[in-house]
Amino acid sequence: MRGIVFTGNRKVEMREFPDPVPGPGEAVVRMRASGICGSDLTPYRADRVNSYISGHEPCGVVAALGEHAAGAKVGDRVIVYHYSGDGTCKYCRTGWEQMCPNGRKTYGFGHNGGNADYILVPARTLVPLPDELSFEEGAAIACGTGTAYGAMLRLQASGRDTLAVFGAGPVGLSAVLLARAMGARVIAVDISPARLDFARELGADHTINSREVEPLPAIADLTHGEGADLAVDCTGNAEARAQMVRCVRIFGTACFVGEGGTVTLNVSPDVIKKRLTIMGSWTFSMPMLGECARFIVDRKVPLHRLITGRYTLDQAARAMADFEGGSVGKSVFVMPE
Repeated sequence: MRGIVFTGNRKVEMREFPDPVPGPGEAVVRMRASGICGSDLTPYRADRVNSYISGHEPCGVVAALGEHAAGAKVGDRVIVYHYSGDGTCKYCRTGWEQMCPNGRKTYGFGHNGGNADYILVPARTLVPLPDELSFEEGAAIACGTGTAYGAMLRLQASGRDTLAVFGAGPVGLSAVLLARAMGARVIAVDISPARLDFARELGADHTINSREVEPLPAIADLTHGEGADLAVDCTGNAEARAQMVRCVRIFGTACFVGEGGTVTLNVSPDVIKKRLTIMGSWTFSMPMLGECARFIVDRKVPLHRLITGRYTLDQAARAMADFEGGSVGKSVFVMPE
């Protein structure tokens, strides 16, 4: 089978790999779509030749099952939960296999991922893809959109809230879609006019270009001088992170989602004297992945509109270059039947 490997310094290579054969409890999934995520840029840019297949947003059809593989059957449409732990610890047993203290695999990072014709994973990591959703939408849910959903659940976003979303990349735009479906009023903050225009198309009530306008007074003006009830950072940028915390009202909640880098806060005025709640949200549990898919179907969230870039595996070099260049929306690899 074919698989895409990041070979260092923004180079990608199509390589041949043996077709996977499932062992006990394992499944082979024929890939139909695989999303590109901001975290893929780290190995893509690194000065290091990798040997594993990239891609941690896999979605496809079960092609083969090993002995004692339960929970799926050949032909099922599935989203792959892209982590696996030992399957026995208290975190694994509640669906949080990425938290496993006994070691975990992350597919697409150190272990063969989804930018390929097939992927081999434990059968327990397969989550049903509702018939109403495309494989492309399933790939988005597999990490980026699922991550936004996990953050919205942690924030308990509802129709009572004004939510400020810092960063209008795929995760931030997913947060816009999901928060609006939950009833929240949404303010999107970014430095790209094109991304902000797209955020408004997807339902953001207000947009702020933080290169042109100071976001804190702008958010205060939109909230009767109080600040946002909730805020989430999807950038990992130090300045945006600090602004995200500071834009929140007294007794409000701020959530860090974007990874990497640091942040500097003045703890007394920024946190203590506002009685602020600060939290982090890292991806989602396995049950939450399925819940996110059902929420999107049941609430008729137009996730298909998020997907703006479609590439074949043969176009991997172009796909990664476009994505790094700040393409608007979500990009996915699409594989034939």
